[in-house]
Amino acid sequence: MDQHAQRHEARAARSHGTVDVEHGATANTRSRDPQRAPRPAGKAGLAERARHIPATVSLPIITALAFGCFTIFRTHTDGTKGGPAMLYGLAAAVVSGVLGLVVAHYQSSMITETRAIAYGALFGCSIGWVYSLGGESILKSSAFGFTLGAVMFVVALYVFRTHRAREPHGIHRPHKPHRAHRGDRDRDHSLPVATH
Repeated sequence: MDQHAQRHEARAARSHGTVDVEHGATANTRSRDPQRAPRPAGKAGLAERARHIPATVSLPIITALAFGCFTIFRTHTDGTKGGPAMLYGLAAAVVSGVLGLVVAHYQSSMITETRAIAYGALFGCSIGWVYSLGGESILKSSAFGFTLGAVMFVVALYVFRTHRAREPHGIHRPHKPHRAHRGDRDRDHSLPVATH
């Protein structure tokens, strides 16, 4: 009868979401522990949550916010004040942030050159557009954006090529071992063996 009571208690424990640890099962204390310490609030909680955000999300957002502030500054140099300048900055932050998140999300599926072109194009178009907000001509703004986009392409290509361990597809274009020509192999066999 005692064994029957133990089975009944174990069945009741399983039906109520608890685990009978006497029979070798392990309880998932992380998900159902009622005495688990609550997450810290305030700055400590924000810092803890920030550690869990991947760089492919945090860096485009931070860059977009900085770009929005730069857009507000640039529109002020043209004489736009107050609300319209803030709207320009908000639009620039949202559009560049979304495009940055898209590029960062899909960069692992791109080859090195395509990824560098994507970053260069995004940077060049953004800077060229902001440069035109200061009252510059379209031709001058396009040339400025193209130049800085080309610089960003070269820098991104350099960074991606020198950090091959971080490449999504492994080492970029691994070189095959150098094969000796037939004449070189015959010449190697004709050399005398060194004697000591």
